Parts: sequence; structure tokens; C-alpha cells
Amino acid sequence: MKYQRDYGLERTLSKDNLNKKLSGVCAGIARYYDLAPLFVRVLAILALLMFPMATGVAYIVAAALMPNSKHY
Repeated sequence: MKYQRDYGLERTLSKDNLNKKLSGVCAGIARYYDLAPLFVRVLAILALLMFPMATGVAYIVAAALMPNSKHY
């Protein structure tokens, strides 16, 4: 017997084109985890101040690899 779960909506991590400020990475992460976009942006700025090289590279890679949202 096979049991399949059906949650209705399939969540995917993608850039948010409606709420974006720079490239939509922080807004997409906020939408995926149901957080406020301002909260994610503040965390990204704090991480950029503490670890500038790693955060900058991670943001650029995420902006290049994350797909644009198809819901808009």
C-alpha cells in the first residue's frame, strides 16, 4: 500500500519580482519561509557587515541561480 501526501501547493524557492529591492533574493527567501521581507533584509545587512566577503558572494550566487517567480 502506498500513501501519497497532497499538500495542495508546491512551494519553490524563487526570486520575488513584486517585492524586490535589488534582485528579489531576500524577498523570495522571506516568501518561502513566511517571514517579513524587512526582517530578512535586516539579517542580510547584518550578515554583510559581519562577513562581507562570504555574504556578498552568497548573494551574487543566489541572484544568479535562483529562478524568477512564475506566479506574477
